[in-house]
Amino acid sequence: MKKRTIWTIAVIMVLTFTGLIYTQMKYFDEIVSARQEQFDETIGHVLLAASRSVELDETRATIEQEIEANESAHRQQQRDAFAQLQDSLDKLAAVDSSYTKNSSTLKTATDKEKRKERMRQRFIYQKDLLNKAIYNILYRPLEKPISERVNFAELDRFIQTELNKHGVDVLYHFRVTTFDGEELYRCSDYEEPGDAKVYKKTIYPNDPPKFRAIIQVHFPKTGRYLYASARLLFPALLVTFIYTVWIAFRQKKLTEMKNDFVNNMTHELKTPISTISLAAQMLSDPVISKNEASLKRFSGVITDETKRLRFLVDKVLQTSLFEKGKAVTFKMDELDANGIIEEVASTFTVKVHNVGGTIETELDAEDPIICADQMHFTNVIFNLLDNAYKYRRQDAKNPDGTPVNLHLKIRTENEGDKLKIYISDNGIGIKHDQLKNIFKKFYRVPTGDRHDVKGFGLGLAYVTSVIEAHKGKIHAESKLGEGTTFIITLPLMEA
Repeated sequence: MKKRTIWTIAVIMVLTFTGLIYTQMKYFDEIVSARQEQFDETIGHVLLAASRSVELDETRATIEQEIEANESAHRQQQRDAFAQLQDSLDKLAAVDSSYTKNSSTLKTATDKEKRKERMRQRFIYQKDLLNKAIYNILYRPLEKPISERVNFAELDRFIQTELNKHGVDVLYHFRVTTFDGEELYRCSDYEEPGDAKVYKKTIYPNDPPKFRAIIQVHFPKTGRYLYASARLLFPALLVTFIYTVWIAFRQKKLTEMKNDFVNNMTHELKTPISTISLAAQMLSDPVISKNEASLKRFSGVITDETKRLRFLVDKVLQTSLFEKGKAVTFKMDELDANGIIEEVASTFTVKVHNVGGTIETELDAEDPIICADQMHFTNVIFNLLDNAYKYRRQDAKNPDGTPVNLHLKIRTENEGDKLKIYISDNGIGIKHDQLKNIFKKFYRVPTGDRHDVKGFGLGLAYVTSVIEAHKGKIHAESKLGEGTTFIITLPLMEA
């Protein structure tokens, strides 16, 4: 994907995102308006219920007072009524004996009449008592000031309870005033409303105006409540936009890396193929076919280049297997890491000497025995040395004018139950921000105007996969212009 195409897509995405933001703003405004209306209606219900609770509390208290005040009088009246009844029964018993044979019938009739009379008198009494209570409810509170009629602590509790019932958990402040605006009470943490909306409700609305009270409530932080359902909308959109742009640029980077990989693979494979082809043509020459030394030399070239070609192909295949998470066959054996490192270094010495370089080994690990796959472990050491060889400083000069020759150093040591392997070079080094990427597949450290560094960008990815499969770790330390050190940590055989 071309850079221009990427930027075109980015511009289109920005315009789309802008349109989406505008649409979401309209939608957001509608949500907030709807929640504001719902909130206003809820607060109206809350204050209505709180004011009714205050009135009901006062009515209940008045009735209880009336009942208590009239309780003794009621008991006296009951005693008087009982005495009258007893007197009537005594008089009835004194009636002439001539009515004895009809006494049973008359007594029954008299009892019924008296019961009816008692019920009528009780009804009249209760009605009178109720009328007095209603009268006192209507008029006696008017004799008290509002501050004595309203329990402000209970009013606060009523408001809080009703808010909780409606699922509104928002800080509020309230005060109570007379109908004329004179303040009677304000909550202990009261703050002036400022721009906040003030909700009002009348207590005792059926009383004359001068006996009414007004509840005034405001919510200084209603914004949090109103925006609660939509406050994550914009961050989500922004994160989505940033993630999409990041994916686009990451895809561009991956595309460039894969194109680079294909180009490098073409060059890497072309060299051994061309050499094999040339050697095969030379072998077909009748003159060379009769020369045993030439025949042996060209046969050796074909063998070596075939091995190299197989190694390159295996590297791609093995890395692909690691990437897909498929099982890679390892033949785990007891290995002497110092011995294998010595062999690889000896083989690599010729290549290093050809460019005027040196290779040094300090195999100080007293216990170098590990459990590993010999082929893969050998490839790991070879890859790291080959990587250092490719990224050497060419045409660089020392302060005294002498050329900076390649110097490689391999060192081993024990650390607890671990074997640590250090592979250092004095090459071009790696920038700090590039160190985190060097173990990624297809990634190759930029070399500026140099185009002579070949490779697939798979070497370090392959090395990492092998080391991790052996339950080890690898990391790099580097300083630009001075060189790089790769540090491998592997468990010992005993561990």
